[in-house]
Order: sequence, then structure tokens, then C-alpha cells
Amino acid sequence: MTRADDAIREQLEALGQFIRSQRQQAQLSLRDLAARANISNPYLSQLERGLHEPSMRVLKAIAGALNLPLDALLARAGVLGDSGEASAAETERAILADPNLTDEQRQSLLAVYRSYLEANNRRG
Repeated sequence: MTRADDAIREQLEALGQFIRSQRQQAQLSLRDLAARANISNPYLSQLERGLHEPSMRVLKAIAGALNLPLDALLARAGVLGDSGEASAAETERAILADPNLTDEQRQSLLAVYRSYLEANNRRG
């Protein structure tokens, strides 16, 4: 396993621990949170143990079910950096890895994303 794999595994474990602690603070059972987030009990259990990388839809659903700001979960999932801004490299990796997009769609989305970043950098 590479250092990158180890880092991802640690990030997923930290996210899972955060979800579990927030669920427990809200005094919700695993079943209750799964029902509120519209995900299965086994999947939520696996997320809490750091065994899966949740999609954005799942993170939004969990954040909503726990009455948490989405950025709190995104930061724990490693999507947001310390400054609260999405890491460009991670965003590009996510776009390139998305199995729901064609190669042409990926390239188009990357072009638009990069143009927005460039425009924002010029505004400074």
C-alpha cells in the first residue's frame, strides 16, 4: 500500500469516527440515522468504520439528517482543505474518476472548472 492509500484510509476512518460521534451526540441509533439519510444500515455501519468512500449525495444526506453544515462533513472527508476551499487536484481527480461521465463530458467539465479557477485567480 502506498502513502496515498494510507492517507485515504486514515481520512475515511476519521470521517467515519466523526459521523459516529455526531450520531451519538444526536442520540440517534444507527438505524435511525440510516432511515433519516435514506441509506441502508449496513452501508452506514461500513461508513462509520471507514470501509467506504461516500458519494456527495450520501454526505449531503448524512449532514442533513444530523443537522450539520455540509462543509463540516466535507472537511472531514478531505474534500475541503484547511481554508475551506476545495482542493483543485482532488476535484479534478473526482471528475476524472466519475464513472457516470463519458470521456468527452469529463474533459468538458474540467475545462469549465479550470476556466472558473483561472477567472477567480485573476480577480485575486
